[in-house]
Amino acid sequence: MTPHRLHGPMTCQRKGPLQGAIEVPGDKSISHRALLFAALATSPSRVRGLLDAGDVHSTRRAIEALGALVRDEGAYVVVEPPERLREPADVVDCGNSGTSLRLLAGVLSGVPGLSVLTGDESLRRRPVRRVIDPLRHMGAVLHARDGDRLPPLVIRGGALRGTRHVLPVASAQVKSACLLAGLLAEGDTTVTEPALSRDHTERMLAAMGVKLKIDGLSVTVSPGRPRGCTLEVPGDISSAAFFLCAAAALPRSEVTVKNCGLNPSRTGVLDVLEAMGAELWVANRTDDGEPRGDVTVRPGMLQGTVIEGALVPRLIDELPVLMVLATQAEGRTVIRDAKELRVKESDRLAVMGEALQAAGARIELFEDGCAIEGPTRLRGVEVRTRLDHRIAMSMAVAQLFAGGEPVRLDDVACVATSFPRFFELLDRLSGGGA
Repeated sequence: MTPHRLHGPMTCQRKGPLQGAIEVPGDKSISHRALLFAALATSPSRVRGLLDAGDVHSTRRAIEALGALVRDEGAYVVVEPPERLREPADVVDCGNSGTSLRLLAGVLSGVPGLSVLTGDESLRRRPVRRVIDPLRHMGAVLHARDGDRLPPLVIRGGALRGTRHVLPVASAQVKSACLLAGLLAEGDTTVTEPALSRDHTERMLAAMGVKLKIDGLSVTVSPGRPRGCTLEVPGDISSAAFFLCAAAALPRSEVTVKNCGLNPSRTGVLDVLEAMGAELWVANRTDDGEPRGDVTVRPGMLQGTVIEGALVPRLIDELPVLMVLATQAEGRTVIRDAKELRVKESDRLAVMGEALQAAGARIELFEDGCAIEGPTRLRGVEVRTRLDHRIAMSMAVAQLFAGGEPVRLDDVACVATSFPRFFELLDRLSGGGA
């Protein structure tokens, strides 16, 4: 099997079933946080299982620009924090990583000096006003282009005051930016969300000795630096979802993802798979602050379902591949309250809607979601990935339901931002090549 080159176009022409056991790369959200929190700490940290992909490389380069020393040591990445974070000497390029940019905005708001955060063409189209407003409320000075709407983001760091934030939309990135700024502020900082978003920040800060209080949907952090420790990064459930969703609908499939992260704020995709009728079980559960286990999925008689409300933040990144799965379920699947999909690396609702419709799916788009009628045998299609890794990977999964017809992806370089070995693992499970 020849390795896939992650640049330029790719023609996908695999056949099911998918069978086998795999490990997916380390969780991207946790990897970002492990590096950044370690750079804030009072002593060195060791991180095992860190995701080796473009987005996390952006965070690594950023903390090095702030004075941290980062080195590879066998299975671990060691981060030695500086005595105090320094003003970066140059513009900080976050690449394609919205997590890097938003979390760094929180940290740099409390670092004296001038910082500029930018990124690639896709990132510079992603709105930043939602992170600017609460940080300004803490006394930070931030500016962005297009009326403070789009990166680059310019930050004049300085003294911050702790305050209370009530976020209009559940967002782990905005919540985390506020909590990180709170570590560097005077007085406590409280963030309240309308629904639970992923809580990796709270779990990791608590494990690193930060004074933290959780009361329902509110989190309060007291100022102070974390202490260094050893951090273990589980497999990324958002990466696992592509294989689990495919196995749920492909006859004779059975896929196990080992060491998969099972944080309750992230397992909405497993709830949906069970609700739709897939056969699913978890073995070898452990919990060292971030629960994990081996997840196995076999196909079932899939039925349409409704995905809305508090469930949506628990599976926001998995919605593109769940849209693919919905085309194979009997009846109507409705997704609501997912307007956040429109401001990801691309407008994922519009792009997935357009690609699936061209492939023969019966789909109706709403401002905050869609309705999909199934089951539908899809057909081959040409896909513009729009620099969005989840579009590329979701439509590679869609090809498995196209009766052997090819799906052509115009550019797969974006997959390297989160999952460089995706196509290799898909080949291994399908027993064939692209």
